[in-house]
Amino acid sequence: MERPTGAAGRSTGGHGPVPAALDRAVDLVRSRGAAAQLCVLRDGEVVVDEAVGCAPDALFWTFSAGKPLIALLVHLLAERGALALDDPVARHWPEFGRHGKERVTVRQVLRHRSGLATARGMLGDALAMTDWQRSVRALEGARLRWPPGRLPAYQPIAYGFVLGEVARRVTGTPPADLLTSELLAPLGLTGLHPVLPGELWPRHVPVRGRGPAAAVTQRVVNRRRVRHAVIPSAGVSADARSLAAFYGMLLDGGRAGGARVLLPSTVAEARRPSSDGREVDRVIKLPVRWAQGFQLGGPVPEDGLVPALARTPPMGRLSHPDAFGHNGSNCCLAWADPHRRIAFAYLTDRLTTSPEAARHLCDVSDAVLAALD
Repeated sequence: MERPTGAAGRSTGGHGPVPAALDRAVDLVRSRGAAAQLCVLRDGEVVVDEAVGCAPDALFWTFSAGKPLIALLVHLLAERGALALDDPVARHWPEFGRHGKERVTVRQVLRHRSGLATARGMLGDALAMTDWQRSVRALEGARLRWPPGRLPAYQPIAYGFVLGEVARRVTGTPPADLLTSELLAPLGLTGLHPVLPGELWPRHVPVRGRGPAAAVTQRVVNRRRVRHAVIPSAGVSADARSLAAFYGMLLDGGRAGGARVLLPSTVAEARRPSSDGREVDRVIKLPVRWAQGFQLGGPVPEDGLVPALARTPPMGRLSHPDAFGHNGSNCCLAWADPHRRIAFAYLTDRLTTSPEAARHLCDVSDAVLAALD
């Protein structure tokens, strides 16, 4: 990737002078006081590449911003005929079908409509997440909270273990190895890792929590054994350049340079909406527009039914309905806008439960969208 130039670390990217409004996005990042990286591509060219308080190749814990990787791996396996999205999970993983889960499909998991938000509650899932087999056994013994397919209920940790175990069952290969060999290595993305390699520990950025709940999360995810564990829903380590480039590949229909890793039809299927954004997710407690592996953008409905926090969507108030990406605990965010041809990755070390975090992500996204519209 071309190194950008300019006072704020920006290049023209072949589009003439970068709009001065991009200064606002960079200023928002710099003024927050967090270690952060912001990388923005337009038509595959770098227009912003900013690192604050860290090296440009520092690796951030991305929380749920990494979820689309495991989702796209499952879509890739469907593309190759190893499974079908409407297969019951239990067809490939029979033990999962216990306790009424035999009808849960792969597609319902991708859409967060499995009816199984957690295996043993959020705390129980977090305590088990560094142990693959323990997490899998917990899912096998879990019971549905809602009928499958009926309503959206976000799967914070269980999502990655269900999809990852299905991938392992149909291929015989661990999902982290599959992600590396089938999606990341062909693209040459050296700053995107399903699990942090031991030799790259010096490049990791510790999470900094603000507030009691965030401080507990900080103590957990900063442990070395957590960073080195395979946790598909939350444990991807990345730099912003590589994550933005990954979304740039998706904008180009699964191709980057001379490498094609996904068919355009596969990318389109992953982006296909599965909810209209008016249903309140039973776990997040907010309306979310879901695709089949991504969260979707789009203007907030102009009515009094939408909670105030939902009026600051992380992908921006100006985002197009076709924009797709994923928020990571209001700490990290990546998205792509097919209409503006923008790929965006913003990674930080600042974890807080304050509504300010969502507003900040929304403001940074809107500053980029306004500048490049």
